[in-house]
Amino acid sequence: MTKEIKLKKIDECRWLVPKTGAMRVPGIIYTSEKMSGLLEKDESARQVANVACLPGIVNYSLAMPDVHWGYGFPIGGVAAFDMEEGIISPGGVGYDINCGCRLMATSLTLDDIQESLRELTTALYRNIPSGVGSSGHVKLSVRDRKKVLEEGAAWAVKAGFGSPEDLEATEDGGCMAGADPQLVSARALERGKDQLGTLGSGNHFLEIELVKEIYDEKAARAFGLNKGSIAVMIHTGSRGLGYQICDDYLALMVKNQHKTGIALPDRQLACDYLSSPQGKNYLAAMACGANYAWANRQILMHLTQEVFEKTLRIAPRELQMRLVYDVCHNIAKVESFIIDGAEKKLCVHRKGATRAYPAGHALIPAAYRQVGQPVLIPGDMGAGSYVLAGAEKSMSETFGSACHGAGRVLSRSAAIRAAKGRSISRELAGQGVLVMSAGKATLAEEMPEAYKNVDDVVQVVHDAGLAKKVARLTPLACIKG
Repeated sequence: MTKEIKLKKIDECRWLVPKTGAMRVPGIIYTSEKMSGLLEKDESARQVANVACLPGIVNYSLAMPDVHWGYGFPIGGVAAFDMEEGIISPGGVGYDINCGCRLMATSLTLDDIQESLRELTTALYRNIPSGVGSSGHVKLSVRDRKKVLEEGAAWAVKAGFGSPEDLEATEDGGCMAGADPQLVSARALERGKDQLGTLGSGNHFLEIELVKEIYDEKAARAFGLNKGSIAVMIHTGSRGLGYQICDDYLALMVKNQHKTGIALPDRQLACDYLSSPQGKNYLAAMACGANYAWANRQILMHLTQEVFEKTLRIAPRELQMRLVYDVCHNIAKVESFIIDGAEKKLCVHRKGATRAYPAGHALIPAAYRQVGQPVLIPGDMGAGSYVLAGAEKSMSETFGSACHGAGRVLSRSAAIRAAKGRSISRELAGQGVLVMSAGKATLAEEMPEAYKNVDDVVQVVHDAGLAKKVARLTPLACIKG
């Protein structure tokens, strides 16, 4: 139980999970005094300790300040593994492979859309499919299904959804190398057949936001963010295809776990060595899910732009919608870091965590290289979002990682109980946020009280030097599945 984990405060931003028992390395949880009490209410600290027991783990088992209980790995967990001695675990990536955020800037101001906001929100809701099992406008042939899995966002651009410039502002150019559609099951392919260009359900959203505060003028200028301008954030992932890939490989690894000789403190940590055939197969299938997600967000951006232009009756040159950045979480990537004075390739699991590379890193788009990689952190429906820039300490402490959101404090069932008898949409409208959703249950599950205060979460990341605050965006309208 969590109460058996005796956390030790290192400084104002970090708590140590001491190395005990079968742990191969210690754990570190990034949090604050204000939020540290939340760790006693779920099993996330225990999960940090469990991950530390896995073979080949390097330095620490880490958790970001939005950490909460997840499947096997905590959500908000980061762990890097040696390529020869380490493992790959589907539970360390998550079911929604490459769930991520895409932020688009525009030249519009609040005055430009104020009178049309409800009409615009309704048009977005009607034209962008959302909800469980929703089908999109893009119907894929068998050949195109595999092309999407291999090419990611580039396939969408070639199909007429966006421009090549969008790929430059997407993490890894919107395509993960090594994808092999032959390693994706027929069931997963079938589930993904009609879901490109759909938002999905749960915590996925499309939000119209106002750039409210600028903290770093230089970085904001580089990102093209101006105080008082309108932006749009999209949060979604690989839909049923990614879920099925995770489910398929978890079942395989659970079935074959006895063959690996790896002792697990929790069967949800089912894994295999990175060097094994099964481990390599999962990485190649996971890359397919990641590429599908990038294509999905690319199409959603294009559909959003079309709705804005048609509803507001403006030309593209007046709207000037452009991609600021697309960043993924729920991923495992082979990346290079300095370990004990030497460069070394590691497989970094980020589950509910975002890459946060600092200024100067070669993998950052050239336009942002002087200020750091954009880091997109959405809060709850009433709180809005933050844009940060990756900072130097992320490379030395967290394998180039930061948090990915606010992080839940209530389970979905607990949130539904807490919302009983209330109108969440009416409450949000009272705060000036227009919300449209397929049903009341989703709004109850996603009610603001279900999440940590995103201001507190972001402040920890900022104070720890993992990423620095650039801008704060407040919500005007939100579309939920």
